[in-house]
Amino acid sequence: MPKPKSLAFARIRAEVIRLVELIPEGKFTTYGSIATHMNAGARHVAFVMSGLTEEEAVSLPWHRVVGSDARVSQSMPLKVARLQRKRLKAEGMKVNTQGFIQNADAHYHYPGPRRSIRWSHGQM
Repeated sequence: MPKPKSLAFARIRAEVIRLVELIPEGKFTTYGSIATHMNAGARHVAFVMSGLTEEEAVSLPWHRVVGSDARVSQSMPLKVARLQRKRLKAEGMKVNTQGFIQNADAHYHYPGPRRSIRWSHGQM
């Protein structure tokens, strides 16, 4: 992992990874849901997810995190999007050709209510 930009970013990154690890097989959540739970922005979550190390990408169920409309992100490289769809399908989710998870309510994982965290002040 590259040197963190700040202590706050290192803590946000660690929390994103922790929450992604908790998503059960056959379920998904969104960048925004994780962000809301963490009291952070969805772009923070997406930034962390896009910068996973090779080891993290192998061990984390990163494919279970999608956009707010239950859709595979359109901004990721096509090869990665195909891999994400394949993994979601392998876990029993139906993903249409546009990348939307079908019957999303049945597969959605709620990470929890918003936490009162101030990332730059050592509270967690």
